[in-house]
This record gives sequence, C-alpha cells and structure tokens, in this order.
Amino acid sequence: MLRKRFTAALIALLIFSLTAPAQFPAPAATEKVDMEMMNKIRKEGMENSKVMDTLSWLTDVHGPRLTGSPNLKAANEWTKNKFTEWGLVNSHLESWGPFGRGWTLEKFSANAIEPTYFPLNALPKAWTPSTNGPVVGEVVLLDIKTDADFEKYRGKLKGAVVLTQPMRPVEALFKAPGVRFSDEQLLAMANAGPAGAFGGQRPQAGAPSEEQFRRFRELQEVARKRTEFLRTEGVGLLIDPSTRGDGGTFFVQSDAGTSREKGAPLGTPSIVMGIEHYGRLVRMLEKGVKVKVEIDIKARYHEDDLNAYNTVAEIPGTDLKDEVVMIGGHLDSWHGGTGATDNAAGCAVGMEAVRILQSLGVKPRRTIRIALWSGEEQGLLGSRAYVAQHFADRKAVPGQQPAAAGPFGGRGGPQGPLVLKPDHAKFSAYFNLDNGTGKIRGIYLQGNEAVRPIFRAWLDPFRDLGASTITVNNTGGTDHQSFDGVGLPGFQFIQDPVEYDTRTHHSNMDVYERIQADDMKQAAVVMAAFLYNAAMRDEKLPRKPLPPNTEDPAKAAAEAAAKAAEATKAAAGTKATDKKAAVTKAKK
Repeated sequence: MLRKRFTAALIALLIFSLTAPAQFPAPAATEKVDMEMMNKIRKEGMENSKVMDTLSWLTDVHGPRLTGSPNLKAANEWTKNKFTEWGLVNSHLESWGPFGRGWTLEKFSANAIEPTYFPLNALPKAWTPSTNGPVVGEVVLLDIKTDADFEKYRGKLKGAVVLTQPMRPVEALFKAPGVRFSDEQLLAMANAGPAGAFGGQRPQAGAPSEEQFRRFRELQEVARKRTEFLRTEGVGLLIDPSTRGDGGTFFVQSDAGTSREKGAPLGTPSIVMGIEHYGRLVRMLEKGVKVKVEIDIKARYHEDDLNAYNTVAEIPGTDLKDEVVMIGGHLDSWHGGTGATDNAAGCAVGMEAVRILQSLGVKPRRTIRIALWSGEEQGLLGSRAYVAQHFADRKAVPGQQPAAAGPFGGRGGPQGPLVLKPDHAKFSAYFNLDNGTGKIRGIYLQGNEAVRPIFRAWLDPFRDLGASTITVNNTGGTDHQSFDGVGLPGFQFIQDPVEYDTRTHHSNMDVYERIQADDMKQAAVVMAAFLYNAAMRDEKLPRKPLPPNTEDPAKAAAEAAAKAAEATKAAAGTKATDKKAAVTKAKK
C-alpha cells in the first residue's frame, strides 16, 4: 500500500475525486441474502483454505515483487496459471505502460571497518545504481536545511560516504507494536458524520495547513538541490536513516535520485540503515572519531520490456454476464522483505475468495473479475491504467500537466473532463484489500451512503467473525481510489492494524511470518460473500453523482440518435400532413 506519513494528508487533499453534493436514491427496503450460500462459503473458506499456501508462493518463492522486475513477472505468470488451474476463464496478463526499467538487487554487503569492525543493518534503495566494486571511505555527517548550508561542504565530499540526516530519537516500546481495533475505535468509525466534499475522501484529522504546504514545498526544493549538489560533488555513497522503526526493523523504498526512464543518468548509490547502527555512526562522528565503512552494491536494471502487467481472470456470468463485479489488490511490493503484508496478503485473500466461489460451483449472474495490479507503489499506476482503458479517463488540461502524471505518485494534478466509456455503465462494484494481515472488521463507504443498508445486510452473517462496522469514512492510498475517482463504486475493507504501520509496511520485516492465518481465512470468507452478493442481486450497486464536467459519448450518441429518430418521425408526419392537404385541395 502506497502510504507516507506526512504526504498522506496532502494526498487526501490533492487526489482527483468526486466533489458533487451527495444525493442518493433511496435503497430497497430489504436486501436479500442467501444464508445457505453464506454458510457454504464459510465452511469452504474455514475448512479447506488454500490461502496460506498461495501466500507462501507469492512471498517465499516470488518475493519481493518490484514492478518491472523478473520476480513480479514470474508472480504474474504464476497467478495467471493458478486461476486457470482453479477453473477461472479468460486468465491473462494485461499490459500497461511504459512503466520504465525494472531493478533487481543481486549482491549487497555493508560493514563498518574503522575504528572497529561490525556489520551494518541496511539495504539499498530500489533503483539505486551499483557501486563500482566496494566503496571504502570515511563517513561524513551532512546537515543541510537551507541554501546557505551547502557552502560548508563544497569541495569536501569527493568519494565520501555521507550520512544524510541527523540522528532521530528512539523511544522504548511501551506500547505493543501489534494491535486490533477496540470496540470504542470501531464505534467512532461507525458514528462518523457525512463525508461532504472530496467524494468521501475527507481531509484527515491534522491535515496540513497552508503554512505546512509552503514549508513542505521548501523542503522538497532543498532536497532536490541537495541531490544535485551531492551528485556534482562526486559523493561515493549516501546513507539515509530509516524514518521509523527500531529493534532491527527498518523501512526502505525507492531512490529518488535515479529515474526509471530507460537510459536516464544514474544517481548516487544510496542505502537505508537501521536506526541503531545509524545512530552509532553519528555518535562516533560527533565525538570526533574517524569512521570508515565498506559497502558493496551490485544491482541490475531490466530494460528489455518497459511495460508492466496486471493479472486478470474471470468467473463468467449468466443472465447479466455483460455486467461486472471486481475484486483486487496490488501484486507489486517493495524489496525490503518479501511483500507479505503489503500486499501478498490482499492478493492471496482475493485469490482465495474466487477459489471458494469456483469450488462451490457458483453460477453468478454478473461476471466476477479479479485483477492483481502492478505499479501501485509508484502511484496506483496499474489500476489507473486499467480503469482508463476500460471504464473512464480524464482529458488533459491544455497547457498543464495531465492528472495521470501529477505529484504524489501521479494522483494529483489538474482535473480535465471525465470521459466515460461504454463499460462504465455496466460496472457494479470493485472491492479492494490492502491493509496488511488483519481480519476484516467492516467496510469504508467512500461517502456512498446509499450502499449502507446493503452492506449492513451483507455483513450481518459475519458479526460473530468480527466484521460488522460500516463507516462513511474511507481509507486512501490504494487501488479502490482508481475506481472511485471516475464515479465507479470502489471500496476498501476495514482491517485490524496488527503490526502494519509499526513493523511491516515497506519494511525488511514484511515477510510470511508476520501473517496471521486465521485472519486471512476470515477475510477471504467475507470477500467471497461480498463478491457473491454483488454478483447475484437484481440491481447494480448505487453510485455517487458524477461531476458536472463528465462526458459520456455513448449516452450522447444514443440521445443524438433518439433526437434524429424523432426528427425523422416529425418530418415524416409533416410530409404526410402536407400530402393530405394537397390531396384535399386538389379535390376542391
């Protein structure tokens, strides 16, 4: 799941979303639920589960799964073949792009060698270039906050190994890193007020002020200048501290100094270090002790295929087969661990949900489609490309950066008119899972109050499993937003946090061992039930209003054809009247 602590609130303000007032049709008085089928789904999911075996294949065998890497392509192929093995149809890889070059870490070592030897707990950033053999150099602590700070380092960093930031404080773990939502927290979610603007994506508590925006932009500019300064100074290697985590856990993502574009110049080799070892280096330097390290990175770029791929498969529908219900999660991951909680867990649960339905011989009315996305960690790129190709896209604003290439991973930027495609009208709902290993506790409505009584009926059979909370709030930073952003019902489930933010999300500890098997089984049962109910009900799920600048070519063509037919009919009537009048006149 793409989430950064400071920018999450900014994303909430910048994401393209539906801003029309929420005016919904009244839902049906009762929602029918097939309890016999709910019990069958529960029995299959709890007693014959394959979810943990699926998870092991995605993590132990095919992890990590950086977009553009051979590992992700292998995971694409494995999931495609597994869907076919289970009896799903139309299982295929759907390309999008270009994404850019992929990256694989082939070899890495990091050690302090003076004043004493000790191995360093660290990993290279994704897309960082290789070192030219081991880099052996003295460590320098950098502290650049303003333009004036550059001068004190100019001409002094050639070949140096640079610690990029001061030490951050580390506190004792007085609170357990693994938690579940309390009854009070779930009640607060359920009692949340109307979503108002932002299409259900309300500014989060503590959302940034204008002053914070200004300061953030200043820091971005200083960071850009710092990257360029360090490159021109010929720095040998950069070491960042992990921005959070301790006790051996560190969080590592991408090298902002190296572009994914084929043939683009390479940046400075960069690694992230666990806070305890980073702190030891800083404290020795502050005491005037000379510190020397030896660091070796061997990485490979993959430029033979610059596209990326989503895995897609279906359970075909019957009388409403042209309409679609979708489920999904992102298959790509970062490289610190094996991408277990982010997001092999969501993919394995989604796969298990369709396996359950297929094993029960379900014949859904609507077509059930599962999609496993790539490029989510770089800005929901795979799901956005899929939605743009199949359902709706936004026109670029003349003379401005298109929304698809905006800041914060491509989700901001100007908002051109929304242009609907024919399949937009045939879409019922998309359900996403991407919040770690925690069991499902309910669902976020995305501001769509009309679905509340429907989802209440769907959750009621699973109250004993802990899934009962419905909130008008939503959660950001994952693929349901690609659907919600073009006026399609897209939903993310509420999940217990467990250790997601504290220990596993984008970290070196995002591995199989952090997954809770019983939670995974429960989540698969709930998702399978939602899929079944959405596929079998008489009507598609209610939608939020579309923005006023929406263009619907198919509807416009139908209306034009109807007007033309009316005009033809009127002309024919006029002609007949004129002919009758002429005959009458001739008789006179």
